[in-house]
Amino acid sequence: MTLRLDFSNMMISPGGIDQTSWASAPQKFADAKRGLDQLRTTGSVGFVDLGGDKELLRQVEKYAESVRGKFDDVVILGIGGSALGPIALRTALRPSGWNMLDAETRGGFPRLHVLDNVDPETIAALLARLRLERTVFIVTSKSGGTAETMAQFLIVHDQLGAAGLDVSDHTVFVTDPKQGALRPLAERLKVPALDIPPNVGGRFSVLTPVGTLPAALIGIDVKSLLAGAAEMAGRCDTSDFRTNPAGVYGMLQWLADTQLQKTIAVFMPYSDALRDFAAWFVQLWAESLGKKKKDGTSVGSTPLAALGATDQHAQVQLFMEGPANKTITFVAVKERTVDVAIPAGFPEVKELGYLTGHSLAELIDVEQRATAGALAKRGRPNMTIHLDRIDANHVGQLMMFLEIATAYAGQLYGIDAFDQPGVELGKQFAYALLGRPGADAAKKEWEALPKPDPRWSV
Repeated sequence: MTLRLDFSNMMISPGGIDQTSWASAPQKFADAKRGLDQLRTTGSVGFVDLGGDKELLRQVEKYAESVRGKFDDVVILGIGGSALGPIALRTALRPSGWNMLDAETRGGFPRLHVLDNVDPETIAALLARLRLERTVFIVTSKSGGTAETMAQFLIVHDQLGAAGLDVSDHTVFVTDPKQGALRPLAERLKVPALDIPPNVGGRFSVLTPVGTLPAALIGIDVKSLLAGAAEMAGRCDTSDFRTNPAGVYGMLQWLADTQLQKTIAVFMPYSDALRDFAAWFVQLWAESLGKKKKDGTSVGSTPLAALGATDQHAQVQLFMEGPANKTITFVAVKERTVDVAIPAGFPEVKELGYLTGHSLAELIDVEQRATAGALAKRGRPNMTIHLDRIDANHVGQLMMFLEIATAYAGQLYGIDAFDQPGVELGKQFAYALLGRPGADAAKKEWEALPKPDPRWSV
């Protein structure tokens, strides 16, 4: 039941990490680990310890038990990490097409919807088909100042009131324990509120109630999820570089980017259950590592989501023969919950006959191994994360592995992997355009920008 990283195809020659660079990797890792350990010791970074946080688990279990059987639909109001993590958990750990299944097939657990945008058509359509008296809304915002989420909340609050429903019975907040707008609002409205630890940022928050609350409400084994995360945190705390999977992964990606100009990091699971996991990884890697250093240098590789075997017929041509600027991370699954045998038929047709006697699980596994081998043959470095199966424990391991690898990579790049200054200016401009108090300086900046020129419009 242990995640395994096979990076043999990252060490190919030509095209891969050279032995001189790899020989110096342990010392560089030691420096990176010291940096992350210092952040943990000072209390500024807390995500690594979430697997063992019994108080957060208690909050989740208490609320989930108190509302069991009361709701047919759970709706998350959130964006970024507040949405991508729960979506990834639902897709990975609930049966395929969860929201389309009837209540009996779902075991009495509710559907889970995630409103991760403010497109009025999407929001209006969902609200129109919900039975509000059988719906609970999870409002997720650490600061309570996320414009998109707060706009959604105002709409939901208004609709609940118009339906004569008590907001405290149909809303739960997930937010900072003390700071921000939602905590005092929760007390005023008597809305239950669960904690996001102050030292855990949004894209690292899936193992807080941001992810574990909706997971518990739809019947996911949260204890096993957290146990897997805790197990991986222990493995990735070792100072022995060669046995630290997150250290190795972060180092490989950093070396590939900075020394081999592999500026794109493809994440390609061979499992539909992990389809949305790739989108979660993209935010984790992009927002953590795409930064400017103190000297003004921009760093960070660009993550790209793909899905096997689907994208063998969409993107792999580019990976094989396009610019040699990518690493590819595959995720392979050993055991499937179900398999389908390929029946005999048309043996005289060579394009069909050879498939007889095989199964779909075998086919997708062979496709992954063949693609990895073909890329290596062409000098395109790649690696494979092996999972025994997709269950709560393994998903917890995978999430913690990638989070810690991201943190180590941040140390190697010499940047803060836990802030996101690049998104602040756009927020300030939006506040100015919407008339938020305190945005006067941003409004002046906005008004000083060049105006659209009709010469450059077609």
